[in-house]
Amino acid sequence: MIRISSAAKAIVGGLSAGAAAAVTAVQDQVVTSGETVTIVLAVLGALGITYAVPNRPTAPDRVTPGQGL
Repeated sequence: MIRISSAAKAIVGGLSAGAAAAVTAVQDQVVTSGETVTIVLAVLGALGITYAVPNRPTAPDRVTPGQGL
């Protein structure tokens, strides 16, 4: 199984959120300061949230209910 680090997930999430906000911002061919702030906040929010959520443990690390530790 491919293991993806939390940092890699956060970077991809941040780029995706930033790209989505940027595409919306450039619809009128002008990026205002408010739209720039929105893009930056989208990137930082996605980075922080994605980095904070832990990866799901792989199957051998999980505890089977009723089987103890």
